[in-house]
Amino acid sequence: MNYTIVGADIAKNVMQLHWVDPETGEIINKPIKRAAFLEHFANRAPCLIGMEACGGAQHWARRLMEMGHQVKLIPAKFAKAFNIRNKNDAADARAIWIATQMPGKSVAVKTEAQQAVLALHRIRQQKIKFRTMQMNCLRGLLTEYGEVMGKSRAALDKAIPGVLERLAGRLPAMLIESLREQWNDLQDLDRQIAEIERRLQAWLKDDEACRKIAAIPGVGLLTATAAVATMGDPKAFRSGREFAAWLGLVPKQVGTGGKTVLLGISKRGDTYLRTLLVHGARSVLSHSREPGAWIEQLTQRRHRNVAIVAIANKMARTIWAVLAHGKSYEKGYVSKTA
Repeated sequence: MNYTIVGADIAKNVMQLHWVDPETGEIINKPIKRAAFLEHFANRAPCLIGMEACGGAQHWARRLMEMGHQVKLIPAKFAKAFNIRNKNDAADARAIWIATQMPGKSVAVKTEAQQAVLALHRIRQQKIKFRTMQMNCLRGLLTEYGEVMGKSRAALDKAIPGVLERLAGRLPAMLIESLREQWNDLQDLDRQIAEIERRLQAWLKDDEACRKIAAIPGVGLLTATAAVATMGDPKAFRSGREFAAWLGLVPKQVGTGGKTVLLGISKRGDTYLRTLLVHGARSVLSHSREPGAWIEQLTQRRHRNVAIVAIANKMARTIWAVLAHGKSYEKGYVSKTA
């Protein structure tokens, strides 16, 4: 079936659409109010709709797919490359329309359950950031009064009662109370973070895919839940190598005149999941009792950081293989195509 390709630049109130009429060849670029967006496509034949993978794109993609349309979510950096002139809604819609026709890996359309898991991850990251900010603020304020403490949370909790007791006779009571409240807020954040992790643990127990990849060395609660939710459909990737490249765990290439130079990792794709995989690989290298012959040979030939990224790459490929083929993880498994 030949689908009419439509580029949609979504926004809060006004959506901009760009397409070419298949019968007349007329180039149409028109704005549509948010309330009439779904109604417009409900009255059209099935289309291939391209959108930037930005806020709200997953919601619109699910609704449009329910109507029988195909949706391609395009990374913003990829779509931006086709906007060569002024930056406005009409030009953005045209750039998205062009990018939709270009070959490239699109962002997976996720279910509401998968998005809910990713939302929990984002909330947890935000609370960890708030906790770190409060610790640094508390430590910095006390430094102004000659009280210096270690950087760790344990050092702060050990020193703060004595510090506040010593300063109580010198500083106003309102400041001491505020400092004590800020210290108590850290414990509240600890409880909130632990509660989010408990909810993720419950989801991991109920989801078969998460349980399978959690058996992979270096893959824990956060990596397993984030990988399943971020990947969407594993069959969207042709191989584990493509999934690892999508995460940015492969060398970046620079070449000219037939000579190609490999640089550091490309760092494309989802930063959060890539970070979790690298940390998991670091734990495998540092704490594994039986790392295996491949890891031992790798660490002898390459720098430690290079070995960590190589292990993270292998972990990503293993995750894809387990999910795509529906098999359980086997430590000594050897691929038949190797």
